[in-house]
Amino acid sequence: MSRPLWFVQLIRKAYPGRFLAARTTKVPILGRIVDRLFFDSDDLIYLPQDQVIPINQPISMPEEMVLPSQVVEHFIEGASVHWIMNSCICRQAEGCKDYPIDLGCLFLGEAALGINPQLGRRVTKEEALQHVRRCREAGLVHLIGRNKLDTIWLGVGPGDRLLTICNCCPCCCLWGTLPHLAPQISRKITRMPGVTVTVNGRCTGCGTCTQSVCFVDAIHLVDGSAVIGDECRGCGRCVTVCPEEAIEMSIEHDQFVRESIARISPLVDVS
Repeated sequence: MSRPLWFVQLIRKAYPGRFLAARTTKVPILGRIVDRLFFDSDDLIYLPQDQVIPINQPISMPEEMVLPSQVVEHFIEGASVHWIMNSCICRQAEGCKDYPIDLGCLFLGEAALGINPQLGRRVTKEEALQHVRRCREAGLVHLIGRNKLDTIWLGVGPGDRLLTICNCCPCCCLWGTLPHLAPQISRKITRMPGVTVTVNGRCTGCGTCTQSVCFVDAIHLVDGSAVIGDECRGCGRCVTVCPEEAIEMSIEHDQFVRESIARISPLVDVS
């Protein structure tokens, strides 16, 4: 049964307390209970922004480029149901001033038909593709996969018939709580297969990359140079803001899109 508006409004009011709630999951027994109730079977992948992926060989036609956004487009093309939320609940709850609040999540699959129509609308494949393009142009980062929390707060199911495509900003994203969550939960939200982010010798220690850029606080200055920790989810925001081009993102092999699709496909059926 779809959630009424009052329930969603209650979630928005409680949202600022997400960091405190996340820290409670590090209590061993409580963490296991929360994991089972809210994160069971979850698997979510952050996709780097297209513009930070290096092209290592000459490409004659733009359509030949292999880009992270093609993972999203693959599932949009194959989905039978496309549903766009009227707003991003995270940015709305935080009163975001830097990114568009009206660019909400995109949900794919038949379970999306159960979402309260006051929260969003069913759209065509073309409208869904246009929506994700607008999100990328606004500087938002895609997060794609199976997310039990969405089935709970939306009141829909089954979970294997709902694919989440979030469009995340660094300031308001729910998953800014990752450093505070119990490891068994946080490891379910990962970087794209094959993606690495490194700092080269051009770093001057200016600190630009540490100023509200990384939503998981994975980059710090150590002895006058930026250092990227294991918490990095490979979104690529630090790459785009570095004035010295001292942060680089690379792909270990050219199958990163195919591997991401193969990982997500068994989790959710959107056809």
